[in-house]
Amino acid sequence: MTGEHVFVSHDQADLELVQDLFSTVKNFPFGVHLALEEVGSGRARERLKARIANSDVVVAVLTESSADSQWLNQEVGYALASGVPVLPLYDRESLRSGYLADVDGVEIARDNLTVTIFNLLSRLRAQLAPLGALSVPDWYVRFPCTMPDCGHPVTLEISQGQPKLWKLREHGHLLETTCDVCETTYYFDPATIGFVRRESAP
Repeated sequence: MTGEHVFVSHDQADLELVQDLFSTVKNFPFGVHLALEEVGSGRARERLKARIANSDVVVAVLTESSADSQWLNQEVGYALASGVPVLPLYDRESLRSGYLADVDGVEIARDNLTVTIFNLLSRLRAQLAPLGALSVPDWYVRFPCTMPDCGHPVTLEISQGQPKLWKLREHGHLLETTCDVCETTYYFDPATIGFVRRESAP
């Protein structure tokens, strides 16, 4: 599952929302490129074409702000012309128009972003599975242990399917992993894979 790239096309007004939605997605071992972070860092629009063409999926964030965005429409059109699948992430059904009108996507629940992030991860997990939905590869998150004087790499392996992860959340269970060196345990929300807390070894 390494080496894949996700390009996120969005309007400037939606940057904060997009950063919230993709904050935990960025922890997975694949590249996530937010269009306006790329432009803001001094990259020219022309360079974005290479990012789009080399992506495994483009996520188009469709909101009232982006409905008439010239750049978003161009980025979506370029992705489709390049044979890159586009996943609509939308505020309401009517914003999926043109070539995206019949493309399944994820509705944004602004009052419950946890559900949106879970559904987004579900779609990305299925989209990035090299052999299809029946053989979804294990996902993982790798990070350095944050205990002072440790810093050893810690891996959270995610072998459960998306329905199982949601059931874990509904029953109040967390995912956990432990540092092999200092035995600090880290806990994560199974729906968003967001960090919840850590507990040092007794």
